[in-house]
Amino acid sequence: MTRHALSVVVPQVLRIWRRQAGLHFVVSTFCWFTLISFVWCGANNLHMNDGVRTQDIIAGDVFFEILEPSALEYTYRLRPAKDFGGTFGISYKSPQGKLVPAIPADACSAKFENADELEGNIALVERGHCSFLTKAINVEAIGGAAIIVTEYDTEIDDFDYYIEMVHDNTDRDTDIPAGFLHGKNGIIIRQTLKKMNLPYAIVNIPVNLTFIQPHMINQPPWLPW
Repeated sequence: MTRHALSVVVPQVLRIWRRQAGLHFVVSTFCWFTLISFVWCGANNLHMNDGVRTQDIIAGDVFFEILEPSALEYTYRLRPAKDFGGTFGISYKSPQGKLVPAIPADACSAKFENADELEGNIALVERGHCSFLTKAINVEAIGGAAIIVTEYDTEIDDFDYYIEMVHDNTDRDTDIPAGFLHGKNGIIIRQTLKKMNLPYAIVNIPVNLTFIQPHMINQPPWLPW
């Protein structure tokens, strides 16, 4: 090839190479930004804006939703009994169950004034005066299907906590599931039902939140999780 020919061909080859190299750079840069954006968006979709996943929120707890009355139409959290009783979802589950405030509220005796309404349903009882297991046994004795315990004393130090309900180390046990409900939820549920003159609330229990994003959970506005 002559010197003149080389002077023409070489610049053309260099221009083609630069264009291809530039194209590869642009494509590579675009791919990297796309990958970073995908990972970032994926992380936000999984963990939400504050890095909290639904699985982190659940953490072994049980959830239920009140369907009626509409004033209580939210999703609520329960801390299941640690070492006694059955399991929500196995021993008891219902898309249209009844949550009935027990009378008397402490459930330390099987002599309930509203035993007929408690039969086959979930008893809402208050903490105190006897063990958690005793309350569950008394509810089971009159045919109750499950028990939810809640704090009522707003002055107590652990009012704002979910209590771990443990066995009382007696030789007794129960087959019905038991769970602990945050005190503020329990108080508002009881007060609302009393104000509306309703003997019970209709609940769906348990609710599967595994595939629900945290910001989509219909939690009570008065109690952030």
